Amino acid sequence: MAKPAPTRSFAVQFFDGEIIYPEFAYPLRKEVVPIWLAAFLASVIPIVIILLMQIRVRSFWDVNNAVIGLLYSLITAAVFQVFLKWLIGGLRPHFLAVCKPDISLASNAPGVKGAGYNGAGFGEIYYTSEICTGDQKEINDSLESFPSGHTTAAFAGFVYLYLYLNAKLKVFSNYHPAMWKLIAIYAPILGAVLIGGALTIDEFHNWYDIVAGGTIGTVMAFSAYRMCYAAIWDWRFNHIPLNRGSAFNHGSDGADMDNVDAVFTHRAGWGMRAGSTHKGGLFNRNGHSIDTQRTVAGHSAPVAAHHHNDNIV
Repeated sequence: MAKPAPTRSFAVQFFDGEIIYPEFAYPLRKEVVPIWLAAFLASVIPIVIILLMQIRVRSFWDVNNAVIGLLYSLITAAVFQVFLKWLIGGLRPHFLAVCKPDISLASNAPGVKGAGYNGAGFGEIYYTSEICTGDQKEINDSLESFPSGHTTAAFAGFVYLYLYLNAKLKVFSNYHPAMWKLIAIYAPILGAVLIGGALTIDEFHNWYDIVAGGTIGTVMAFSAYRMCYAAIWDWRFNHIPLNRGSAFNHGSDGADMDNVDAVFTHRAGWGMRAGSTHKGGLFNRNGHSIDTQRTVAGHSAPVAAHHHNDNIV
């Protein structure tokens, strides 16, 4: 709600009446996706899917870490973009339509006293918001285009969901998954891109606002997920929620074996509820698997340690 911090200069028209920047002269239209709806979808849809995943994951700590991580992502992304909007900002595509400029109100116009960069720049064609006659709230909002809050929220929530689904479905891991899993993890990305793309239809943002919002949301999603889970891309550990009170040692002594099977997929030995691992299970920092118990033909038998060359990422 704070007034935009910077004083931006903008050109209205040449002396012959031609609009200098038509990209800022679009009409004010109704939003295709309102900001409240973008934030609602980016938070509620991931939470619902996280809860549905518990049909097979069945882990309180997974729900706890997943939801808290989602909130980390959404809140930090929102705060980050709000400060940029306030302290940097920019002109929305419909700025001139909202501003309704009247050059006679310029601070350097005949009979008008005041400071400001009006009638300034090359050709003296640049002015500040002092010449605007429209609704002040709409004017302030149209000066805070960068970055896109819609896109920031969408990517913060849906990229986080993408990382969560990849970990639980083991799409990029040690076996060949079904194609529907690939579609499932990229459906949230499609949703985020559609929300951002809609802003080019209703002309509420410039393309660079959308790219910046998507970048901020993605960075916060990756950061929040890694805070709450043992890895991002390492398929051996990226499904395991971290504990606040003890360190996770990536398979060495003291590893959190309680959540080693906190996955949705049961293919290729994943998610076996006998407390067992498999050839895609836990490995220590030297690349050797941990000796664990696997149920074989109804009997508990130790799994032999074997060498693995993958590095922990």
